[in-house]
Amino acid sequence: MPQVAWPSPGPRPHPAVRLTQVDQDPAAPGAEAPDAYLTLYRRFRPQRFDEVVGQDHVTRALRNSVRQGRTSHAYLFSGPRGTGKTSTARILAKALNCRGPEDGEPCGACPSCLAVAAGSSLDVHELDAASNNGVEAMRDLVARAALGSPGRWKVYIVDEVHMLSAAASNALLKTLEEPPSHVVFVLATTDPQKVLPTIRSRASHFEFRLLGRPVLAELVERVRRQAGLELPEGAVEVAVHRANGSARDALSALDQLAALGSVEDEVPVLDELVEAICQRDAGAALARVAEALAAGRDATRLASDLVEHLREGFLSTMAPELVSLGEGQRERVAQQAARLGPAALVRAMEALGSCLVDMRDCLDPRVLLEVALVRICRPEADDSAAGLLERLERLEARLDALGSPDAGSLAPQAPAPRPAPAGPAGARAALGALRRRPEATLSPSAPASPPPAPEESGPSSQGPLPSGRPGRRPPSREELTTAWGDKVLASLRPRARALFGAGRFVGAGEHTAEFALPDEVHRSRCQPLVPEVEDALGAHFGCPVRLSLVVDDGSPARPDPPEEDDLDPDSAAEPVRELAPVHERLLEVFPGAEEV
Repeated sequence: MPQVAWPSPGPRPHPAVRLTQVDQDPAAPGAEAPDAYLTLYRRFRPQRFDEVVGQDHVTRALRNSVRQGRTSHAYLFSGPRGTGKTSTARILAKALNCRGPEDGEPCGACPSCLAVAAGSSLDVHELDAASNNGVEAMRDLVARAALGSPGRWKVYIVDEVHMLSAAASNALLKTLEEPPSHVVFVLATTDPQKVLPTIRSRASHFEFRLLGRPVLAELVERVRRQAGLELPEGAVEVAVHRANGSARDALSALDQLAALGSVEDEVPVLDELVEAICQRDAGAALARVAEALAAGRDATRLASDLVEHLREGFLSTMAPELVSLGEGQRERVAQQAARLGPAALVRAMEALGSCLVDMRDCLDPRVLLEVALVRICRPEADDSAAGLLERLERLEARLDALGSPDAGSLAPQAPAPRPAPAGPAGARAALGALRRRPEATLSPSAPASPPPAPEESGPSSQGPLPSGRPGRRPPSREELTTAWGDKVLASLRPRARALFGAGRFVGAGEHTAEFALPDEVHRSRCQPLVPEVEDALGAHFGCPVRLSLVVDDGSPARPDPPEEDDLDPDSAAEPVRELAPVHERLLEVFPGAEEV
């Protein structure tokens, strides 16, 4: 019977284990080819704390806790996807059960490290809370936690822990607070705010951060070199741009570019779209969208890339040092941003952002993208505050380009006639504070309007003349009352405004206007401020106005004597109706009021 030669005893590493080492070169002599292809992010998954990039604040603390033997019973890893939360949890499990740790780092060669890397360790249990979020799954985990394991520590890695139901979280809570002495929980989540506060308070919380572009570029270039990939020019930059700070997304994009063998140039499409927005050409923008979608582009991805392109332009106007583009593209984006202006850029990004949110539940995302582009290209079709702001900004830019217009070249325009006062204005008219009609205040250069009908004219047919006009006649009581309530009182100093606000004009002669105050004490306090009030009245009417302070006895104000030039022959024979007392006029103005 033939003899079979068995291999020498000893642990034989799994072929996939050597591929997961970041420092392992697959083309090195003695490397075995895997049975199935592994993606780059799985082949080059970090196996030590020092291989995790961009998270030094986390790996340094964990390495020190392992080296000093001060491991916590529960950890909470939070952060965006693809930043190394699950990989760091596995490295921690390896370091805790490693038979020969080196300065807090796992050796990677002992049976425990090899079993964890191969996914066959009995000391490490991984649970996906997104698919096992029920209370039964959590009760089973809690029941098994007290059982022993071959290693020194039993590590439970619960991914997406925020997906646990309320009952499952409560079932985990007590065990998480006082677990067995040999159990360590590592909870990972992308949304720590949804985790129960009682769970967060019982775990050591570490926040993972997005990776910067230089760190991602260095990682992608190292993986490309170690994997021996032949990539076209610009592939590394495209992979970093698509990653948005995620290491896993960067390696996935690099894997896709390596399989494609070429780099899809997306910049011309975005430049043409932004150029159409700068020219306010909605038709050209829709044509570019149709061409991109006909070439196989996704509408949602196109809108997202356009937002990123506009954001780079916005940064070029506000903070040029934050723009992460090449030199040539940086200049192009800056020119487009200068042509659009900050208001148009902000409005475009807001419109596309709202469009991206609505695209999630839309049957045809293309329609939403086209509508958003039409609104961006035509601000007059957008009645939002941002659209109005952009239109104002465009008008200001045109005025700046044309220069300040000569004031003498602007022809004066007569104001439109005002309708008859209603509501509060009617009440003011009933109390004697009549406002002059606009036709009486027209400048001499304005065309003369036909005289109003007798029933529409006020007691004095001659309106006030413009301020500063020589030969100005003294103002009537009605003119004084109107100017006092509209402008003169508000222009006084606070003290004078407070004291004179309680008075009223009761008469106006040729040289003096009588101003009535409630009592003698009030009149004596207002007397020192008379020159200030006279100056304000004179500045308004363009002629000296002398003020005489009297005590108000409650009698109606005396009507102004009509002038001979203002008498109307048709209305001269009509009897003059005496004004009713103040309280009766108030009751007439405010129907339903009762005198108390």
